Amino acid sequence: MNYSFEYIDIILLAMIAGFIFLRLRGILGKRTGFEGKAPSQFEQVINNIHTEKKVVQKENFDDEAQKDFLKGAKIAYETIITDFSDNDNKLTSSKPLLSKKIHDQFEVALKERSKRGHFAEITFIGINSAKIKEHKKIDKILNVTVDFVSEVITCIKDKDKKIISGNPEKIKKIYDTWVFSRDMNSNNPNWQLVNILT
Repeated sequence: MNYSFEYIDIILLAMIAGFIFLRLRGILGKRTGFEGKAPSQFEQVINNIHTEKKVVQKENFDDEAQKDFLKGAKIAYETIITDFSDNDNKLTSSKPLLSKKIHDQFEVALKERSKRGHFAEITFIGINSAKIKEHKKIDKILNVTVDFVSEVITCIKDKDKKIISGNPEKIKKIYDTWVFSRDMNSNNPNWQLVNILT
């Protein structure tokens, strides 16, 4: 009989412990992480920190940012030159890299070339140098002017494959000055070609 009372005591204790656990769980809730809403003063501090970080990232065009920019500018330069040399008479891969003004100018040139029955043969050899000439910020717009020196093999042929200009066997050195622009307040990280200086 003593054994039976001991078992009953154990069962009762287990039931009481379970009841207390369930009550505590109901009052405190079950959490696996921070699920509550931050008090307003903390929200303001967090928002200020995020805003400050964004401003620093967007406003600062230091040496490191310029190096990153030039890497992208070189890729954009080659993409645009190669796309313009394609003979499908429309811009495809370079379209997001061009402002509307430059895109429209390129489209007009492609249509005129097609009307004359001419087509381009351009082999892009590489970029010898790309240097930032200047960068200016007007309001929220940052304009960066880049001097490119590149090498290409280029020639224009007519419909009978007769060479109109250029030389398909000669490497030509090209000097270009392009202006790229970006809204520094925009979440879009892409730059666009907005002007070609002569």
